[in-house]
Amino acid sequence: MKFLLASNSPRRRELLFEVVPAFEVVPSRFEEIAKAEEGGKDRCLRFAEGKAREVFSSFPDAAVLGADTVVCMGGEILGKPKDEADAFQMLRFLSGRTHSVYTGVCLVTPEGERSGVEETFVTFRSLSDEEILSYIKTGSPLDKAGAYGIQYSGFVCSFGGSYSNVVGLPLERVREYVKELHL
Repeated sequence: MKFLLASNSPRRRELLFEVVPAFEVVPSRFEEIAKAEEGGKDRCLRFAEGKAREVFSSFPDAAVLGADTVVCMGGEILGKPKDEADAFQMLRFLSGRTHSVYTGVCLVTPEGERSGVEETFVTFRSLSDEEILSYIKTGSPLDKAGAYGIQYSGFVCSFGGSYSNVVGLPLERVREYVKELHL
């Protein structure tokens, strides 16, 4: 059975290769429209399911994996920053504090569907404005939920849970779904 990743994320491609060595990338056209009353956990799951189902509708004989990641703290949901100023505000907000990273994952096959959300707690050390600005100048924060990559920034002093979840794909959960669906 053909395995498809419904994402353009280079980090998700790298991670998925550890579980499924042969797959194709078919980016989803699912429109991510946030609902005001929705929490981060529900939003990332809905987006992951929407992405996977949208691609599956065009490839009904394939296994399709969709994923979506958000950063949440104090009732705020942080997706990808709109611009450098937004990235600065996000990183300042996270500085010296602990937040949750949620990744919704959905695997759809002709035999069934598995979906769920992984949560990892991440604590940032206190950051100076100069450190934040220097990081923003690299361009790295602009395509990442919460404006940072755990693997690049050096801002994280501790985390609890799945490291790969923070990068963008909880491998333990993906392995479990692949096994359950006999792929």
